[in-house]
Amino acid sequence: MSALDELVRRVRRHRLIGIAGAPGAGKSTIAEALAERLGNSVVLPMDGYHLPQARLVELGRRERMGAPDTFDVDGFVQTLAELRTSADPVFAPGFDRTIEEPVPHAIELSPEFDHVIVEGNYLLLDTGGWQRVAPLLDVTVFLDLDREVRQQRLVERHQRFGKNEQDARAWTLGPDEVNALLIEATADRADLRLDVSPQRE
Repeated sequence: MSALDELVRRVRRHRLIGIAGAPGAGKSTIAEALAERLGNSVVLPMDGYHLPQARLVELGRRERMGAPDTFDVDGFVQTLAELRTSADPVFAPGFDRTIEEPVPHAIELSPEFDHVIVEGNYLLLDTGGWQRVAPLLDVTVFLDLDREVRQQRLVERHQRFGKNEQDARAWTLGPDEVNALLIEATADRADLRLDVSPQRE
């Protein structure tokens, strides 16, 4: 049985499914694959709750964008709370990676969806207001990935969205890795851990 098969089996009876992991761990990929396998599902990325660039500059946090205090945690919690109670569609922001800005009301979360797959870095963090997130999810999953593989994926992602190789590597080993260490410390709080490292011959 593949890791994805096992994940489908373990979470199919839940509606609000949280997928956590460090930057580059494959959260978006696994969330999309899980949504396809489960059917009648929608993915809610935490990235849409990044604070706008202008606000980050105002707060002096632009150079560490992606840290826990560079997100609108209150807005994220409000969305999850509404998903648990609302009989009407809930609208959530998306995120445009080409300009690194949130896009308001980009995702419609209909109550008709059987599953909402929430993916993000800090779903299991227990400080800074993030401790309100996990109790709103029905089940949480943490993705484990080999560190070198994860970092190389991040370098390649940053290059795809405009950074040169030097800057991409600097951001990966700087702000991204600081965040990764914080996130990895939350792994044991997950209901399920899934190793998504490539199989070695």
